[in-house]
Amino acid sequence: MNKILIRSLLSLMLLGSAAAHAAEPAAFSLAPSAELRYTIKAKQSGIPVSGNATVQWQADDKKYSVHSETRAMLVGKILDTGSRGSIDSFGLAPEQFNEKRFNKPETITTFDRAKKTLKFSASEQTYTLKGGEQDRSSAVWQVIALIRATPDKAVTGQEWKLFVAGRRDADPWTFRVVGNETLQTAMGPQACLHLSKAPPADSKDQQLDIWLAPGLDWYPVRLRFSDADGDFVDQTLESLKKTGANS
Repeated sequence: MNKILIRSLLSLMLLGSAAAHAAEPAAFSLAPSAELRYTIKAKQSGIPVSGNATVQWQADDKKYSVHSETRAMLVGKILDTGSRGSIDSFGLAPEQFNEKRFNKPETITTFDRAKKTLKFSASEQTYTLKGGEQDRSSAVWQVIALIRATPDKAVTGQEWKLFVAGRRDADPWTFRVVGNETLQTAMGPQACLHLSKAPPADSKDQQLDIWLAPGLDWYPVRLRFSDADGDFVDQTLESLKKTGANS
């Protein structure tokens, strides 16, 4: 293989990698600000636990924030996450994502808009920001915003693709509509749209299932985080209180 062909192939590979997480602006409709409370059932390090979780979602035309706390009986806070940022033509535009897990140091993921760089406190990995990137907290609310804007697309098999940053790196996520289900909650039965973000077959990444309720402004009624080792956190909506000017 001659040098010109090799250089051409390398250039194509680099261009493909750079464009891998590029997104196009899309219609979106942010959910009204709200406080959501959940009951949880979980298994951590193989041990069954129960508890509660609180999610504070705030958004207006210029900025957003989402803060989540999960507490387990006898253990205390097992997870504390936060995401904040602005609103742009893609929807949510995170600036910082914090995550603090039980008995582990806090990690900070930074979306440096001025330098167009995504970086991590827990690794040396960096990415170029191209627009539309999310973090693990904002991703759920970005999907909600996309569905709220185009509810006619919320049919079985429909997919939404995002590039999502975690604690150490970022990966493409695909949310796929599984179907429609009715869930029993403390607020009564709720007709829901079930979406799943499943990792690739050879990956040990976390699976995320979300049940959104059209009758409740598409808020998440249930979320289930499943790890490859069998650990999970399953949270079901207990109460909902809208807050702020856009409620």
